[in-house]
Amino acid sequence: EVQLVESGGGLVQPGGSLRLSCAASGFTFSSYAMSWVRQAPGKGLEWVSGMHGNGGSLSYEDSVKGRFTMSRDNAKNTLYLQMNSLKPEDTAVYYCTKGIHMYWGGGMDSWGKGTLVTVSS
Repeated sequence: EVQLVESGGGLVQPGGSLRLSCAASGFTFSSYAMSWVRQAPGKGLEWVSGMHGNGGSLSYEDSVKGRFTMSRDNAKNTLYLQMNSLKPEDTAVYYCTKGIHMYWGGGMDSWGKGTLVTVSS
């Protein structure tokens, strides 16, 4: 059974930083693309970043470029999202998602339960 468990969310002041983690199990982690998706209060889902199973083709949504860094440790079956220079508009539930194959962009078939990030003074 595929399991994705996010952690690291919380309350942070504008300009602060957080590091999200996603522990994956139940599948061969290195063989699948992974992405981060977020949902702000009262809004729809927004893709944030994605990368291939081998760590290649790292891509970001425009509003987070230069502030967020996605990475993965295939030896630890863990996905990360380092978020710096956080803004109130980054407030959202952040989800870790598994792709349907090695290359991101082909769809997602599993989601974690999410972790809440609140950026507020």
